[in-house]
Amino acid sequence: MVKEIKKVLVLGSGALKIGQAGEFDYSGSQALKALKEEGIRSVLVNPNIATIQTSEGVADQVYFLPVTTHFVEEIIKKERPDGILLAFGGQTALNCGAELYEAGVLDKYGVRVLGTSVESIMNTEDRDLFVKKLDEIEVKTPISKAVESMAEALEAARTIGYPVMVRSAYSLGGLGSGICKDEAEFKGLAESAFSFSKQILVEESLKGWKEIEFEVIRDANDHCFTVAGMENFDPLGIHTGESIVVAPTCSLKEDEIELLEEIARKTIRHLKIVGECNIQYAFNAASKDYRVIEVNARLSRSSALASKATGYPLALVAAKIALGYTLDEIGEMGTPNSAYEAPKLDYLICKIPRWDLTKFAGVSREIGSSMKSVGEIMSIGRSFEEIIQKGLRMIGQGMHGFVANNNVVFEDLDKELANPTDRRVFAIAEAMEKGYTIERLHELTKIDPWFLTRLQNIVDYKHKLATYKTIEEIPADVLRQAKAYGFSDFQIARIVLNPQGNMEKENLAVRKRRKELGIVPAVKRINTVASEHADLTNYLYMTYGDTGCDVNYYPNEKSVIVLGSGAYRIGSSVEFDWCSVNAVQTARKLGYKAIMINYNPETVSTDYDVCDRLYFDELSFERVLDVVDLELPRGVIVSVGGQIPNNMAMKLFRQSIPVLGSSPVSIDQAESRNKFSAMLDRLGIDQPAWQELTSLEDVKGFVDKVGYPVLVRPSYVLSGAAMNVCYDEEQLENFLKMAKDVSKEYPVVVSQFLQRAKEVEFDAVADNGEIIEYAISEHVEFAGVHSGDATLVFPAQKIYLGTVRSIKKICRKIAKELNISGPFNIQFLARNNEVKVIECNLRASRSLPFVSKVLKRNFIDTATRIMLDAPYEKPLKSTFDIDWVGVKASQFSFSRLHNADPVLGVDMASTGEVGCIGDDVDEALLNSMLATGFSIPKKNVLFSSGAVRSKVDLLDVSKRLAAKGYQLFATRGTAQFLQENGIEATAVFWPDEEVENPLNIMNLIQEHAIELIVNIPKDHTKRELTNGYRIRRAAIDHNIPLITNARLASAFIEAFCALSIEDLQIKSWQEYEL
Repeated sequence: MVKEIKKVLVLGSGALKIGQAGEFDYSGSQALKALKEEGIRSVLVNPNIATIQTSEGVADQVYFLPVTTHFVEEIIKKERPDGILLAFGGQTALNCGAELYEAGVLDKYGVRVLGTSVESIMNTEDRDLFVKKLDEIEVKTPISKAVESMAEALEAARTIGYPVMVRSAYSLGGLGSGICKDEAEFKGLAESAFSFSKQILVEESLKGWKEIEFEVIRDANDHCFTVAGMENFDPLGIHTGESIVVAPTCSLKEDEIELLEEIARKTIRHLKIVGECNIQYAFNAASKDYRVIEVNARLSRSSALASKATGYPLALVAAKIALGYTLDEIGEMGTPNSAYEAPKLDYLICKIPRWDLTKFAGVSREIGSSMKSVGEIMSIGRSFEEIIQKGLRMIGQGMHGFVANNNVVFEDLDKELANPTDRRVFAIAEAMEKGYTIERLHELTKIDPWFLTRLQNIVDYKHKLATYKTIEEIPADVLRQAKAYGFSDFQIARIVLNPQGNMEKENLAVRKRRKELGIVPAVKRINTVASEHADLTNYLYMTYGDTGCDVNYYPNEKSVIVLGSGAYRIGSSVEFDWCSVNAVQTARKLGYKAIMINYNPETVSTDYDVCDRLYFDELSFERVLDVVDLELPRGVIVSVGGQIPNNMAMKLFRQSIPVLGSSPVSIDQAESRNKFSAMLDRLGIDQPAWQELTSLEDVKGFVDKVGYPVLVRPSYVLSGAAMNVCYDEEQLENFLKMAKDVSKEYPVVVSQFLQRAKEVEFDAVADNGEIIEYAISEHVEFAGVHSGDATLVFPAQKIYLGTVRSIKKICRKIAKELNISGPFNIQFLARNNEVKVIECNLRASRSLPFVSKVLKRNFIDTATRIMLDAPYEKPLKSTFDIDWVGVKASQFSFSRLHNADPVLGVDMASTGEVGCIGDDVDEALLNSMLATGFSIPKKNVLFSSGAVRSKVDLLDVSKRLAAKGYQLFATRGTAQFLQENGIEATAVFWPDEEVENPLNIMNLIQEHAIELIVNIPKDHTKRELTNGYRIRRAAIDHNIPLITNARLASAFIEAFCALSIEDLQIKSWQEYEL
């Protein structure tokens, strides 16, 4: 081990975004764990406040500050670390580290880069260097040319010959990449790619080849091997983050695997990588030809997947190697616990991405070389049929497996198969039902026949099941084989009985019959490497591909099951993982055996040493019952994993399974709009006028009474999916057409929408209806921006004392009425001292980790103690008066979603968030805006401020900017308004006027002449919408900071006019003390 290292700086990855999500919370936590085991002090920089790595007891000092060169240099100056780890925070950390190294900052303060050297990193990141390095050892790479101007780019494309692939160097998740079939497409894409990177690559397109990936580990003694081989179900041309991935490789022959492994070792040795990395290949099975596409010299998305798939904790091992250990010193040599050789697998795993493309108007659903997925799942089983069916249920997009899904219709199947979208798997199922042959499917999709044959088996078996008319007549061996092929009880019930409604009864009938025949899942254990007690780490999965259990079961009064949060998606992300992990940790502290069910490979909750038993399996009603049957726990906790477990509360209750905390009846009363509303009326609590309606006429009748605007939403949803504010009749009619036909089955809720109202959040924990601790925070934006997208300030700074009093009073009433035990969240609208309740969730909310960390009171710890009837300490009154402020800001990934309109509304669009702390709102807000990728403009700001209301709202800050010497540009109406009010502003042309004029907005944006764009959309004419949209989209495509909300724009401008970046304190979380 490197002896002289006493303190290490770890760079985190910041907010979760498309291409860089929860997997870096997992890898960073592992690295910090390794440092702790070695007794080395750790300093972590990560503004993502909802992560586990930024919790108490993980790192010694945590800085909630942006991961940029300015802040990291200041932290180095203050903390004086001996070493720095760059491989555990994704591309963000890697780019920041490389910049610090090049600027000589690391040398200046004597900070060593631990693990892979910066030179090696540059060799993998800079395409030209990478190709040169691999040419030295005669390893093939795609024919490619790195170019730095449009002229060079066009010449390169012509030489290589269309179709060509375009990529930008130094970016994550294939940002700015795509395949172009002709010159016109090429020009457009190349221009956008140049705005993200000074260098772009033009290369031969290998579309349709197989894509294979290996995770490779190497130590300083040059011991090097591949830990896991993974194969993409989708052919090359689809980004690996968008692809279904299977491990171990399925369709390759032994000699093909050996060839690729040999090349991997040769390449990694030559690049001198120390630690973990991944290598991606294109492989042509027909000609045995290959290309090395890229090497990531850091932990990537697939390394979290590979760690969970094999039980080999790559991040932990990589951190130990970075500290100077060799592989023979990690774990015990000669035992399965040793890190010296690759684990052997007797099972298969499959990763499936989760997309939320329907949330963005205008975004193409086609998937390609740029990543758009927001999360992923991993399923484990003994056959491909089993894992693909399990996996398709896990993504949580309303599908029940590969077959037996209603409402999946494709207008043009051949087109869907040849140009895959996020629903391509179901297109294959449909094609098989229609009798397409495997040859024809392979021709259209380029998916290997090995996979297609297995999918055909599922379809054939569905037809076999359909020949039976009752559950009782299915022979035992047929039922057992159906389960081995991954059919759920629900699918079997639907195929055989085809009932209507929610099918709970039929589902349980299949279960009962199955148990009578003794058909129950086997519980299998995955061996874990380098764990302290290898024999005790129970990393488990269930399968019908085998029998028997690898672990012993006996009833245990002191055991508790915690249900996790499933796949990350827009609206449910790492914050629920923080809640689950904290609940498990508290339960273990109290002497309980903690059992976790979750299947998201990116998370800390699915790390096998967080809990006593981890079931890496489905969060379905069927699977939870399977686990309960075996474990016989004291109860189940459903309130810490977001909406998925919450929706199961009533089903568990009907099976008499104890749900800990608030009763399922109360949960149902808060979730069901009708019951909750009636309760508020009974308690005399105010709410916006609303009605549940079943026909278009009724909806219009209600609107005549309350007037526009109105908020329309279908019942029972997570994060406002399919909600909309309608300002006039045309919008209302269009929206209702989209939101399924309104009917008795699918009623919609229409409520009055208050304009210019403040939104206030109340997060709390109660014990039998009595509130124990609480946090009141406010949104910067007015109501109408989804609470997951809004900028949150805690403690609330700008609400009347009277309002605070009313809010506390209302919350006490609701908590008492519902007899709440555990976490809950209530959202309010406040306007001139009136307070109205919008909604109430009897579960942990998205803002819980944020308020817990700002207040320094762990709400989940208290809640878990309450749910387990354990003692807890009540806070003093003074706990709630703190001298600092936290601001939570949202991270958007619009640059990934071509054509999406980057405008905020009632539907959630952000993929992640940051939370920063400061002595006042300005400081905290500025930190958090910088952490989500904003920069302080130096000179030029553009306003296009929509309606008169927002022009007035922005008047004060426009004056401040002018006084600070900024040059203001504005669209015509706004410029005129500013000039009338004595502020100098240069008028610019709309995108559709005087296209050639240098003062046309689009030209200014393309020249990068503007450093901040404030564009407030107003809803009226088509032209206003298209022009506004073109400005907003251009800002995103050219990487220029954009704000579309007048309140947020004012707050941000106030903050940077009051403080410069040098005024921001470099203060760790530990230094904010009461």
